[in-house]
Amino acid sequence: MSSLSLAPINVGVVGFGMSARVFHCPLLASSADYHLAAIVERRGERGKLCYPHVQTVKSLDDLLAIKEVELVIITTPNDTHFSYSRQVLLAGRNCVVEKPFAINESEARELVQIAQTSGKVLSVFQNRRWDGDFLTLKALLRENALGHVVEIESRFDRYRASKKPNAWREDGTFPGSGVLFDLGAHLFDQIVDLMGVPEYVTGTVRNERQIAGAPDDSFLVVLDYPAKNFKAVCRAGMLVRDRPPRFTVLGTRGTFTKHGLDVQEDQLKNGIVPGDEAYGREAPACFGVLDAEVYPDVVFRGAVTTADGKYPDFYKNVAAAIRGRAGLAVTPEQAADVVRIIELAKRSSDERRSLAFACEEPLP
Repeated sequence: MSSLSLAPINVGVVGFGMSARVFHCPLLASSADYHLAAIVERRGERGKLCYPHVQTVKSLDDLLAIKEVELVIITTPNDTHFSYSRQVLLAGRNCVVEKPFAINESEARELVQIAQTSGKVLSVFQNRRWDGDFLTLKALLRENALGHVVEIESRFDRYRASKKPNAWREDGTFPGSGVLFDLGAHLFDQIVDLMGVPEYVTGTVRNERQIAGAPDDSFLVVLDYPAKNFKAVCRAGMLVRDRPPRFTVLGTRGTFTKHGLDVQEDQLKNGIVPGDEAYGREAPACFGVLDAEVYPDVVFRGAVTTADGKYPDFYKNVAAAIRGRAGLAVTPEQAADVVRIIELAKRSSDERRSLAFACEEPLP
């Protein structure tokens, strides 16, 4: 094994907003696979207050001038994802970009091509594949605990009746704003991870709060797989005070119901990081419930221990891919498919009809 394959990967992070502060930097700093080398901040040096050893630079150009940086993490607003990722790949560096991959499918497919041509690793931070509840659901499916699964309802709800001040995600003039791009990117990715791409997409996308100048704040999107006798109902909204289940899974042998959100985001916000004993672990009171016929005429109903959440595994996989030891878990091709689903959901809502996923050309 070469010394290069053992050395930590030098990382540069573009932006130091909530995503970088709460997710990327703590996950990178807690991993022996990485060395957090530099942070791009146009104003101030907040990153250096948290990580005194890092170099602060003012632009992506400045970051790419640091030859030791092998991996660049893009955490800036959605409208920069394509141009920044493209610049990073063309500079011969590996890249991880926040979701959504891009704000239209054509840009997403172009990034796929550039990554293939460059031979560099390109992935999207779909951390919610490593949510404890989703890992638990995947285990139940592997064990056939529910029989043939015919429907998954997946929800990510919040309550905020007014517009959040100075938030670009709630500015309808900002490209890639709105709940569909923000939360749909996670929910659709989880279904694609489980089932592949759907045959049909049917969407209802709305501005339920009727806030002037605001983008969509609610969606109901059905991903239909007739050949598999399966559908996914993905929902999110901003006017849901009494939270329904996060997952409701229906199968020929039973049902799995799970309330509450994964604990890792709140833990990271409160300084609990990978390596701490409590990290990723959910309280028993929050475990999901399985109600299923485990044997003929034998029915089990009880709590299912939630698997520990494992956001660090995303970056473990990226490191292994960069060192040539594993394939990517979150591929750019999958990420482009998710962008296509987002666009089809919006078009379906506008045209009030179901749309086939299969098509010769990317959506413009």
